[in-house]
Amino acid sequence: MKANMGTADKTIRILLAALVLILYFTNVISGLTAIILLVFAGIFILTSFISFCPLYYPFGISTRKKAGN
Repeated sequence: MKANMGTADKTIRILLAALVLILYFTNVISGLTAIILLVFAGIFILTSFISFCPLYYPFGISTRKKAGN
């Protein structure tokens, strides 16, 4: 796996995951909506830590800066 996520992309994903967790623990979201959003939050956190998004790969997308810039 070649890293394809930049710093801004990872930061946004972690912030979105944190927002979902806050909404869940303050009982703003619940039920099926909460479950779905928590799954996405987990995926966001995982992909942020490994710096690789599997959905970017088939499309050749990379938000990571090139090595000479």
